[in-house]
Amino acid sequence: MDLMIYFDITQTVAFAAFLLLVGAFIRGKARVLEKYNIPTPVIGGLLFAFVNLGLQQAEIGLRFDMTLQSVFMTAFFTSIGMGASIKLLKEGGSKLIIFLAVASVLLVLQNLVSWGLSIITGINPLIGLLAGSITMSGGHGTGATFANYFAEAFSVYGAMEVAMAAATFGLVAGSLLGGPVARHIIMKKNLKPSSGIERDIDTARKDFETAEHQPIADGDILRSIFQIALCMGIGTVLYAYFFNVGVKVPTYLFALFVGIVVRNVAEYKGWYKVNVRLVEMMGATSLSLFLAMALMSMQLRQLAGLAIPMLVILTGQVVLIVLYVMFVTYYFCGRDYDAAVLVSGHCGFGLGATPNAIANMQAVSNKYGPAPRAFFLVSIVGAFFIDIVNAFVIQGFVSFM
Repeated sequence: MDLMIYFDITQTVAFAAFLLLVGAFIRGKARVLEKYNIPTPVIGGLLFAFVNLGLQQAEIGLRFDMTLQSVFMTAFFTSIGMGASIKLLKEGGSKLIIFLAVASVLLVLQNLVSWGLSIITGINPLIGLLAGSITMSGGHGTGATFANYFAEAFSVYGAMEVAMAAATFGLVAGSLLGGPVARHIIMKKNLKPSSGIERDIDTARKDFETAEHQPIADGDILRSIFQIALCMGIGTVLYAYFFNVGVKVPTYLFALFVGIVVRNVAEYKGWYKVNVRLVEMMGATSLSLFLAMALMSMQLRQLAGLAIPMLVILTGQVVLIVLYVMFVTYYFCGRDYDAAVLVSGHCGFGLGATPNAIANMQAVSNKYGPAPRAFFLVSIVGAFFIDIVNAFVIQGFVSFM
């Protein structure tokens, strides 16, 4: 490079925040981006990736200090752990547990498809795995996390570019498929909305909505920062211990597990309080900054040679989820109207993210009638529990390969 420009740790975070603002502005102007729930850091980050590609062609290089990137990543997954309420899972009843089991099996199948097709197409199976549950059910956040991990631990080049492309494809595909698949089932089976919902689901839904609108009192911000930092600190101690005895997994898994413990001890013992709404907000902010920082250093040129193999794998994922939701999700989750609406939601977060799932179900229920049980199940499983299960499923595949 004829010219190299360096950004220190403060300037890097400031630039990442600037990309978030750019992404939010563009999303507000482009309805198609809002329709498919493309995250603001992805919009701003991808835009800059193209700008950076032009700078590289002009022999101008940018180097960022990514020290805080892993900190933001760990903070996000800690917030996921602190959102996992075992009490809520139990109150949701058997249908919630069944749907979680069904969604968890899909994670394994997604990785088997990506692994098998990567071998057939002749690419690195770890690259192929990035188009499995990592991005299909995990979205951009999990995709960026494991792309970063693969690049550092296994020297997998082009991992970030593949992960972001696969996650974006999943968001769009999940949004396009959910409604038509659900409508096909409803029309074929002549399904109608149920007259009521189970009492346990109604009770759990009210608890969930209470947590969603939990007020922020004086001292909650400092308390929440301490709780997240404590989980992260304990997580690093556990990581160091297990690393020394030969167990090598990403640091954030331990912080996530500690977050689960902290949340559920608070619920069952009442020794302290966890403001779930505030923790989620902090987690979402950490994820946005992490994604923006991850996308800032993308090398788009590395996608060219992987285009055809990735298209094959992503096509396989689309075929898998359509068959799975029609013949597994629908049948195991009740074979009724609510199950059909649930199918549209499972398409949404099985290929994209929970907001896409909710949008799919809203489109279906607005036309055919309400399905509150489906909304509750997808909100809980898609927002909290599936990310936790996915993290351990992915790590299992990585360790095996």
